Amino acid sequence: MSAPQEAAASATLVLRRWPRLLSTAAVIVAATIFGLSYSLSAPLIAMSLAASGHSGSYIGLNAAMHALGVLLIAPAMPTLAARFGARTLAVAALVVTAVVLAAFARVTEVTWWFPMRVVLGMAAEVLFVMSETWTNVLSTEQARGRTMAVYTAALSLGMVLGPALLSVLGVDAGAYLAGAAIALAAVAFILPPWVVAPQRSVPERAQPLRYIRLAPIALATTVLNAGVETAGLSFISLYATQLGWTEARAMQLISVLMLGAIVLQLPIGWLADKVDKRRLVLALAAISAVAALFWPFALRETWLAFAVVFVWGGLFVGIYTVMLAMVGSRFQGNDLVGVYAVMGLAWGLGALVGPTLAGVAMGVNALFGLPGIIALGCAVFAVFLARSRSET
Repeated sequence: MSAPQEAAASATLVLRRWPRLLSTAAVIVAATIFGLSYSLSAPLIAMSLAASGHSGSYIGLNAAMHALGVLLIAPAMPTLAARFGARTLAVAALVVTAVVLAAFARVTEVTWWFPMRVVLGMAAEVLFVMSETWTNVLSTEQARGRTMAVYTAALSLGMVLGPALLSVLGVDAGAYLAGAAIALAAVAFILPPWVVAPQRSVPERAQPLRYIRLAPIALATTVLNAGVETAGLSFISLYATQLGWTEARAMQLISVLMLGAIVLQLPIGWLADKVDKRRLVLALAAISAVAALFWPFALRETWLAFAVVFVWGGLFVGIYTVMLAMVGSRFQGNDLVGVYAVMGLAWGLGALVGPTLAGVAMGVNALFGLPGIIALGCAVFAVFLARSRSET
């Protein structure tokens, strides 16, 4: 092939890739915007209820309605995806989120906030499953690790920006309307016809037990990720203050951890495309277990603590990033949607168990309780992965 012919072939290849790349970017941006809306609304609802004089148990019960919504909709996700398609479901989830958030600004009877929170949970599960599936379908096998790394990093960025925006807006009706507007803004990225959507598959009956058997490692990864993430965000600032840190510096510690979770996904995703993904997940889990035990010593020096949690946050979240790529490499169609949907159920389980165990551990030992339970979780997962014969 002559040089002009090679140049023409390369140009044709690039042009063919552009629709896929632009579509992937659009879906990731939409998921990021939704993550911002979600991370804004969760603390906003809690603070609104607290300002109205409701107890912590009442607020916690209301927050649990989100998980109930996930549990209700997850088993039906493969059927819904096959019948309506990813674009229709994602747009519907964003519109429903916007409508419900706007309703929070108008509905003063908080009893109604419980079913409204259930609907928000259902919409969130639909959007997360569809965005993960959509991104994986659009990715090529050669770049799947990098693509899912960008997705995870972007979603984490949205989760960080939500509370930051709430601190500017304040706790009032305007914040709910802002969250609704943000959710609607995400629609503009996935609604255009030039955004390539996954093809619909043949509808099937809900069979979550089948997906549990198909992907036990993926489910274990999700339980670990949700448990440690929710426990860490709930207790790491308290843990730092117990070791003598000020509240302001403790909050900075969380910010640095989240920054590592965002920045380090890109090199981890690149590495996932170059090496065996399963071995990479095992290495990340083992390193995360050992590194967590250094927290009590690292927190004696501010600069060392920031460095340790930055690296640790990136490596730990990398476990979930690589697992998303592994699931996308193995499953397609209804199976891909079904596995991601059941991973949503696993996330709810981890989010329930993680903070509970962390709270008990900190009560037993203030110095090693939190890092010890996190290290134990990572170590148990690493052993499970090493002994498992399943591919995902």
